[in-house]
Amino acid sequence: MGASVRPMNSVALSVILTLAIQSMVSMAVFTPPVLAPVAAMDIGLAASSAGISTALIYGAAAIAAPASGSFIARLGPMRTSQLCLLFVAVGISCMALGHPLAAAIGAILIGFGYGPVTPSSSTILNERTPPNWRAFIFSLKQTGVPVGGALAGALVPLFIHAMGWKAAALAVGVLSAILVLAVQPTRASIDANRDRTRRIGSIRLREPVRLIWTHPQLRRLALAGFAYSGMQMCFGSYLVVLLHEVAGFSVLAAGAALSVAMAGGIIGRIGWGIVADHAVAPRVLLGGLGIAMSVAAFVVPFVGPDWPWSAVLLFSFLFGTTAVGWNGVQLSEVARTVDPQLAAMATGGSLAITFSGVVITPMMIWLVVQAGWGYGAGFVLVGLLTLWRGISFFRR
Repeated sequence: MGASVRPMNSVALSVILTLAIQSMVSMAVFTPPVLAPVAAMDIGLAASSAGISTALIYGAAAIAAPASGSFIARLGPMRTSQLCLLFVAVGISCMALGHPLAAAIGAILIGFGYGPVTPSSSTILNERTPPNWRAFIFSLKQTGVPVGGALAGALVPLFIHAMGWKAAALAVGVLSAILVLAVQPTRASIDANRDRTRRIGSIRLREPVRLIWTHPQLRRLALAGFAYSGMQMCFGSYLVVLLHEVAGFSVLAAGAALSVAMAGGIIGRIGWGIVADHAVAPRVLLGGLGIAMSVAAFVVPFVGPDWPWSAVLLFSFLFGTTAVGWNGVQLSEVARTVDPQLAAMATGGSLAITFSGVVITPMMIWLVVQAGWGYGAGFVLVGLLTLWRGISFFRR
């Protein structure tokens, strides 16, 4: 049955399920940066090493996303999502061991769980979403990323205060495992069309990336994803550390700022999705968002102890609406540009390039900090990258 005649309760259920899964895996991704200010000393690393953890997570995700097509086809998108939740649960629990090697392995496992989640959810939604609501529905599902970040910023500091950082990491792992069981009743219906003859071993990493790179429109979208996702994860990875180490706020207060930033991302993702569907051409909107997040990045060097708390919260919120609010519009454009049967492959290939940006840019800021230039200079450098890609949408 075509997407335009799918019953709306099917669309609503699909959004709820994919949103819950995206939120949970995103919470796990944002948890290490929140743990960093208190866990780094026990592990024997600097707090700025949160960028290394982020790079490992997304390096693994960049491999897992384009490789997920055969798993989704054979197991179904819901079963694949459940496996992702299990990888995330084990990965975040490894970090509770308090050893640098265990933390690195845990980050890689989280990445293997995170990578296939978006191709799986795109497969679920693409089959059920009316075309005139595609950007909104995809954006609504993608609010799971800032929702997860907001949960990490709000709950993990409370877990740390109540139980210690190791127990806080384990608590996030337990929540991931619980969600695996919670979505199980829907598995049979959602995965009804899975191809039981498909060999899982037939993993092809080159085909999805080749599809993106040889298609000019997909290539432009993917390169924007490379830059924008890098800014998004630098913002998520370093905001707590920046506000704690540079501006002098407590971990609890800095975590609250992260939650406010992610609330801005949630509002942005929903709002930009509606705008893209009914007011502004999606690619023009993506260009404007790239320029806006660059301007916000150029303000970071001025953040310091003299800033009032209200200004910190307002800045975090506005930065979040741009740096965290773009994903749904970009993903819906990727899915719209190709035939429906290629949506998972195109999404996986685009995410491979997108996640590569998340690997590189946090490491850029880490290197800038190690060189003694500070977080502000690092954000300016990433801001130049997003400015370049934002302007590209206004060229012929």
